[in-house]
Amino acid sequence: MDWLNRWENNKIGWHAEQINRQLIEYLPEFNLAKKDKIFVPLCGKSLDMIYLLNQGLSIVAVEMSDIAIEQFFNENKLPFKTSNIDTLKLYEGERIQIYCGDFFALNSKHLDTVKAVYDRASLIALDTVLRQKYVKHLNDIIDEDVRILLLTLDYPQHQKIGPPFAVSKTEVDLLYGGSFQYRELHCINDIENEPMFQNLGVDFVKKAVYFLQKVGT
Repeated sequence: MDWLNRWENNKIGWHAEQINRQLIEYLPEFNLAKKDKIFVPLCGKSLDMIYLLNQGLSIVAVEMSDIAIEQFFNENKLPFKTSNIDTLKLYEGERIQIYCGDFFALNSKHLDTVKAVYDRASLIALDTVLRQKYVKHLNDIIDEDVRILLLTLDYPQHQKIGPPFAVSKTEVDLLYGGSFQYRELHCINDIENEPMFQNLGVDFVKKAVYFLQKVGT
C-alpha cells in the first residue's frame, strides 16, 4: 500500500500522538531566533510542527497527501488558505506553509531563508536509492550553514521489511559526509519500547540523533 493510499484508508500507524522527545531535547542545538524558518520534509500531520510553532518558529513543510495536510490544520484548529505555486499546492496559515506535492519538485526558492531542517521520519521512510536522491536534492535546495536535526533507526534490515528503513551511522557518513559537518548527539538501543519490532524478532533497534550543518563547496 503506497503513501497516498495509507492516508485515504487511515492506515497511518507511524503517526505519533505526542511530541517527539528528541526534538524537545535537541532543538536548542539550532540556536534559532523567534520567527526563524525551519523546514519539515515529509511532514504528514506531525504534532511536532505544533511544538515548533509554539516555540515561536516559522515552518515550511512538504507532504504528498492533501488529506494529511487538511487534517493537520483542521485537527489543530488552525485557519489556512490555499494557492498554487509552480506544480505544488500551498496550504498557508500563520507562520506555516505546507506544500502539497513531490519533495523533488521543491527548489531553493521554496526554501528561501530557511535556517534549519527537522528530519524525524523522512530519510528512514525512503529506500536506499531514494535516500541518495533525497540527500542530494536537499543539499541542492538549502543554503550554506543550514543545520539539520536528523533522527534515524538502525536494525537488522533482513529481520524486517521497511519502511521505516534501517539507516546506520556508516550510511549517514556516506550520505552526508561530503557536504555536511555532522556529529552524533545520541544513540541508544530502544528495542524495549518497540513492540512491533519485538514481535518480529528483531534483535535491536538503535535510535540515533545527529546534528548536521551544510558547509561551503
